[in-house]
Amino acid sequence: MEKEETLEKNKKQEDNSEKSELDIKPSPEGEAKKEGLSSEDKIKELEDKLTRTFAEMENQRRRFEKEKDEAFDYGGFSFAKEALNLLDNLERSKLALENDESLKGSESLKKITEHLNIVYSDMLSIFKKNNIEPIKSINEKLDPNLHQAMMEVEDDSKDSGTIVQEIQKGFIMKDRLLRPSLVAVSKKKNKKEVKNHEKPQKN
Repeated sequence: MEKEETLEKNKKQEDNSEKSELDIKPSPEGEAKKEGLSSEDKIKELEDKLTRTFAEMENQRRRFEKEKDEAFDYGGFSFAKEALNLLDNLERSKLALENDESLKGSESLKKITEHLNIVYSDMLSIFKKNNIEPIKSINEKLDPNLHQAMMEVEDDSKDSGTIVQEIQKGFIMKDRLLRPSLVAVSKKKNKKEVKNHEKPQKN
């Protein structure tokens, strides 16, 4: 009897172990689920990944092309901005000489200003060859993108906001602003002041 009972126990243990092994081992359907989609779906997924990768590469290529073009077109931007100081200094030197009482009307002043004008024109010509050009200002309407108003001048002969004086010349490099023109703009005279001036004085 005891032998039979032990045999039955062993058999039950073996059956239980087999069941547990079957439970642990994944079924072919489970494996397919874990592995994912079918072969066609996997191919589609890979195609999508490739498409996205190529799109990213193309975007990166375009970005590099744009940066390269900008470096080529605007590589001398900082240098050009600094070089404008030379033009300013030439103009200041010319004004200082012209306002010097001891030189006024002399032949020496005439020759010096001629030479300074030649140098100034040559510099503008070199700038133009490198796509750097002065901004038009006088008699133009004030454009905040190109001009900076420094003062207002009363002038009834012109529309308000018209540039009547250029304090410092502005420049652009292709479509980029190197520096704005510093200008004075016109404004209409105050009507009250005009009326007060027109009133006849009482005796």
